Amino acid sequence: MRKDARETAFEVIFASQFTNEFDANLKNALIKGKKLDKDDIEYLNRVIALFVEHKQEILKAIDERSAVFPESGIFPADKSVLELALAEIMFMEDIPNVVSANEAANLASKFSSPKSADFVSGILADILRKD
Repeated sequence: MRKDARETAFEVIFASQFTNEFDANLKNALIKGKKLDKDDIEYLNRVIALFVEHKQEILKAIDERSAVFPESGIFPADKSVLELALAEIMFMEDIPNVVSANEAANLASKFSSPKSADFVSGILADILRKD
């Protein structure tokens, strides 16, 4: 289920906030634990690869839209949610932007706080409005 794959992608991106690299063992353990199917694993690998490839563009987009904090000062869970959502919005045309934004708000609510969900939604809405 894409929800589980998206949560797994979030968890892998979140873990990388603290090590500046992606842990293949962690990713594989999460895939196994969540019993992701072939399509989910394909999505997971694709979104992580796009994030890695375009990380600087994604971070710049966050920094330009975050009036309160620079990208480096955003809570790691919120930053990870934004990074995942922007990898989808900016580089995965097969996923509707509204789906990416909605799922990002759900992830922020689950892994951070309701205020974080509003923060994430606000940044994504600004990006979508201007693009």
